[in-house]
Amino acid sequence: MTKTILDHVSIGTRVLADGWDLFGGLLGGSWVYGGDSPGFWWGQVGFGSGPKIELITPTGGADSAFLERFLVRNGPGAHHLNFIVGDIVETLRRIRSLGIEPVQVSLDEPRWKEAFLRSRDGFGIVIQVAEQSGPPPELAAPAGLSSAGPPSAFTLVEQYVDDIGAAIALFESALDGEVVSRGDTGAGSVAELTWPNGARLRLSTRAPGLRAANGAGPLHFSRRDGAEFSPDEQSRAAAKSRLLGVCIELRG
Repeated sequence: MTKTILDHVSIGTRVLADGWDLFGGLLGGSWVYGGDSPGFWWGQVGFGSGPKIELITPTGGADSAFLERFLVRNGPGAHHLNFIVGDIVETLRRIRSLGIEPVQVSLDEPRWKEAFLRSRDGFGIVIQVAEQSGPPPELAAPAGLSSAGPPSAFTLVEQYVDDIGAAIALFESALDGEVVSRGDTGAGSVAELTWPNGARLRLSTRAPGLRAANGAGPLHFSRRDGAEFSPDEQSRAAAKSRLLGVCIELRG
């Protein structure tokens, strides 16, 4: 049976070029696949290790409503975390055992079965769980995709949570993450989990005295050869990430 992995971080945006320039041209992400779905277009780039980045943009019609609402309410930004699972029925059973009720459960299509957790149940971000059968579609890269820059690794996804115990229960017990570290620091409680594809998720609470909040934190990248990002690259990454509504941390 396929092991569960944190497969990708999906970012909603109206301007795809910003994402291609950042995740492809600057961070070396290479085209994996993508295409049209009812109401939105999606495309994914992969890195030397870790999860993929997916860009999604609305294409109009009633099926765009979920993404249009997100963009109007929040602006561009991280929309969901996707987990590919080996047995979605068993995964949903474990999720429900935590008192969480999945929504938009669709199990009729053999090649792609999926369900979602609302953002309030995913600690500030929607979570998609999916069971995929057969190879993914082979679709040509879009014309606007930048040539890949020097290769990077997608080393860490951060998530702010107000209840670290409940968050660990979800990501470990239901979504098969392996807890590799846990502790308390001056900035609050922290735990890190990993998945077999090299994806790493850091859960952290706010420092004492600050209001607890759920939501997406920084996405961390490093050069695969250990080289430092130049000041110009740091500046370009900061500018593009602001346009995409995400925070990027670059390390040598």
